This record gives sequence, structure tokens and C-alpha cells, in this order.
Amino acid sequence: MSAKIRFTSAYATGLVLAKVGHPQRDEPLQTSKEVFKIAEADQETLTAIFLKPFKNLTAHKFSHHASLDQHEMNNYSAAIFASDEGLFDKGCEIAKRLYAKSNHPNIKSGDLCISLIKDIEINGEMTSALCILKSESVVPFLSISTRDGDLELHTEQGINPERIDKGCLILNHLAAKGYYVLTFDRSGADSRFWVRDFLGVIPITDSPFLTNKFAGMAVSFLEKEKKEKKAEKTSSADDDTPPWEDTGAVREALTYFEEKEQFSLQEFEEQVLKTPEVKAKFAEHRAKIEEETGHKLEETFEISKKDVSKAKKKLKTVLKLDTGAEVRLKPDLAAKPDSVLEYGFDEGKKMKYIKIFFNEDLAE
Repeated sequence: MSAKIRFTSAYATGLVLAKVGHPQRDEPLQTSKEVFKIAEADQETLTAIFLKPFKNLTAHKFSHHASLDQHEMNNYSAAIFASDEGLFDKGCEIAKRLYAKSNHPNIKSGDLCISLIKDIEINGEMTSALCILKSESVVPFLSISTRDGDLELHTEQGINPERIDKGCLILNHLAAKGYYVLTFDRSGADSRFWVRDFLGVIPITDSPFLTNKFAGMAVSFLEKEKKEKKAEKTSSADDDTPPWEDTGAVREALTYFEEKEQFSLQEFEEQVLKTPEVKAKFAEHRAKIEEETGHKLEETFEISKKDVSKAKKKLKTVLKLDTGAEVRLKPDLAAKPDSVLEYGFDEGKKMKYIKIFFNEDLAE
């Protein structure tokens, strides 16, 4: 099971700040000269900004091919958790590591903020965490101030809290196994630079991770096979396939995850995959995940119902038609559209149509 995390009582203490340039472009690394103390008036607001991105993320852990004792980020984190006094020195070391790893030409320079967070609740116990955020862009802000009895408009450049580019939250939990790490990168899921090169983490293959990966496979089947079927159609008039139609294997896969409490690879193959073609696609997808994580995935695990719902939300929920009309479906309906939608072809107008059944208009 995944860890249950609550930020209700959490508060940020001090910050180590840095401007991380690009070494290949001769841009320097600049770090703060001491820990920046957060004013009491700003503590609640800043803490909320720092922790907001770390909800509903896949859990990771530090990993090293030889030993965790040789993992820099693991050691920096351990030193900071052992003593608050280590925040400045180790925070600067973290900034130096990020700078050293920023060699690829596509990596952007940016502002780095490293904060020690206290009183995060995880599985009912209070612990601390290290929050690392990187912003790679600044946006203009407007502010109105008073001067000599009149009002003035000023423009300023700053970080948009809603668009922080990269971040990780290292919780002082499961230290012997590489800590419990939450991470994100808006430039791309599981970016090699941020996740592997800088942080050096791999996913924790718990129930949410396994459910998300295997249930997400059904959605990827849907998109790929729909495109292939569409490419095979030679005449729109002969195309009697509803725009929301998916493969039988996809629907059965989602139904399997919704109805079962435990996942069994053997049972899944027998009840859902069935055909050699679909089994082969599943094997390819599974092999790719195992290559990314660096180890084989478990063949049995407890199904996380929350992550099944996430997979369903990835289904196509908006039908955009060439007449300008759009039909928006909720995820549950997108999984079973035939219950209230009817698809057909009008011979008189020589156009396709969608008929929607309903009891009442809830917008009235």
C-alpha cells in the first residue's frame, strides 16, 4: 500500500537559494551565503506553495547500482535530517550537483529553492522532508502602490507558483530503503535529466504504481488501435464504428481492475488478453516498464482503486465533430458510452449522427 501523507501541520523552516546556470554556455552557479529564514508572516503561504505540487504523485526511492552509501543525494538528505545545521552546506552541495548534471543543451537555467519542511504526517507519524523546487522561467507581474498620495503601476519579473517546472519532496521515511521521494517534471514525465541523472531515483513498485502502469496499458491500447482502425477505413460512409469505440480487450481490462481486489498476471492474461496479438502488445509494454524501472514487476499485487479511476480519466472524453459541435463525456460514461449514446448514419443527409438519451437537463 502507498503511504498516507498529510500536510495539515507542515511548515517550512529555512531556505537555501541558488541560481543554476548552464555550464556549457558559461553561465555560473550562484548560491546564497546563508540560510534564508522565512518570516512568520510568510510561513503559511510559502509552505502551501512548496507542498501544493506533491499530491497524487508516484512514489520513488533513491537507488544505486552498488550501495546507497555511495548515492550523493541519499547522503545529503541523511545529513540534513540528522541535523538542521546541515541544511546550508548540503543544500549548496545539492545545487552544485544539479549544476554539474545540467550539461545537455536542452536543459534550461533557472532558480533553485531548497527548503526543510517540518511536521509532515506520513502513516500517522510526524516527520521532516527536504523540498527542492526549480523554476526555469519568469513571468511579468503587475503591482499598484501608493506614492505622494497617488497610485502607481509597476511591473516586476518573478516566479509563478503555479508553474514551477521541476520539484521533489524527500521524506524522512524508509531511510534504509532509499527514502520516500515524490517528484515531478512538467517538461516531460520521468525526465531522464531530473529523475535519473540529478535525483537518481526509481519508482517504488507499490500498489498504486503497479495499478497505474497496468491499467494505463489499456488506455494506450485504445489510442493505438483506434488510430490503426481509422487509417484502414477507405470510405467514411462505410465506417459504422462509433467515434468512442474501443477494443474489447481495453474494456475488459478496465472492468477487470474495477472488479478485482488482487491482480494476477496469469488470470489477467486468461480473462482479458486472450489473443496472441494482444498478449504480445502487453508483453512489450511490460518489458518497457521493467527496463525503465530497472527490475521486474511483480506478477501479483493489491489493486489501487484510486489509480484505476485515474486510468479511466485518460480515456477520450471529448468528441470533436467537423460540424463544430462537441460532445463532452465524464470518465465513467466514456468507459461505457453505449448506455446513453446511439451512433448511426442518416441516408437522407448523408451524414453520421449521435443520439443522446437523458432524463433531465441538470443545468437548468
